[in-house]
Amino acid sequence: MSTVEIIKNSVLSSMNAHFEHLHRNPELSFEESQTAAYIAEKLKSYGYEVFENIGKTGVVGKLSHGDGKMAIGLRANTDALPIEEKIDLPYKSQVAGKAHLCGHDAHTTMLLGAAEYLAKHKPFNGTIYLIFQPAEEIMGGAVAMLNDGLLEKFPMDAIFGLHNMPSLELGKLYLTGGAIMAAVDNWEIKLTGVGSHGSMPEKSIDPVVAGAALVMSLQTIVSRNVAAKDAAVVTVGAFLAGQAGNVIPQEAILRLSTRTSRPEMREHVLNRIRAITAATAAAYEVQYEIQEGQPGAVLVNDTEHTERVCGIAQQLLGAENVVNPGPTFMGSEDFAFYAQKIPAVYAFIGNGNTPMVHHPEYVFNRENLSVGAAYWVALAESYLK
Repeated sequence: MSTVEIIKNSVLSSMNAHFEHLHRNPELSFEESQTAAYIAEKLKSYGYEVFENIGKTGVVGKLSHGDGKMAIGLRANTDALPIEEKIDLPYKSQVAGKAHLCGHDAHTTMLLGAAEYLAKHKPFNGTIYLIFQPAEEIMGGAVAMLNDGLLEKFPMDAIFGLHNMPSLELGKLYLTGGAIMAAVDNWEIKLTGVGSHGSMPEKSIDPVVAGAALVMSLQTIVSRNVAAKDAAVVTVGAFLAGQAGNVIPQEAILRLSTRTSRPEMREHVLNRIRAITAATAAAYEVQYEIQEGQPGAVLVNDTEHTERVCGIAQQLLGAENVVNPGPTFMGSEDFAFYAQKIPAVYAFIGNGNTPMVHHPEYVFNRENLSVGAAYWVALAESYLK
């Protein structure tokens, strides 16, 4: 019997219960108090030493066995999205306007399933830290846990992450060494002018016109300042100004996000945004203020550990079900901040031909629960011999 089948027979019933409970009760970033309490209660019942309120609503479970000195971290994310679920599932979200439409409920479930199996059988020699991280959707949870002393309180030799991905073949694992996901930077630019009646524009300094010019100028960064072989995105997703058609407003706000695939390119793109904003503001005689959000980070997998994990995954699932190198994405993940500190490997598990994550009709394929849990168990067994 394969390890996946063993895991399925051992903990699938528990995982189904976890998954449906978490899916019905979604909580947004840094609001995951009930989710954290549920996780902590389950871990305690399995015999883990449990640490709560790490990075606000994060939970860490610790399990040691034998005399091994090595420690690894297995990380799942716990937050939901502010989106209304459109699929009428038997376990549909019971909270209006909130739903687990990225699969974080499933990621948490897979790690809880592995936690139960590892505690029952202890097929390892060393220490496992199970990291249930909040607020991945706003790129804040990893930094919050790190700032709360995650790696100092729970020193680990390597850390591992796993995320489902629609459009990739169901149940297959995808691993790639090096940079695999882009850095995201979310900024807000406020342009302040002088308001006026719409019939007297000469008495105004119009922030709408300045903002419109700025939107178009920012689009030249990728087309003219980034090499064609590189990947970058600059998106202005919100332009907020005024309420009436016959009033020139006092200010305009632009909210934008950038995605960059290399650290040095990130700095270049952000510097161009700063320079173009300053020049445009000067040309249109408006004042400007840039509010820079959490600095982004490119997610970089440790190459040596990626090769090792690939071998472990092939033994678990068969070489035909492990893709290396796999695809890379312009999406972002705050797992990148762990990877800046210690060796890290982030893998994708194919969710099949479903709507993409963050889509109101996205559905996690539950066939992956046993595969994901078995993957965590295999990492623990191999790294902690």
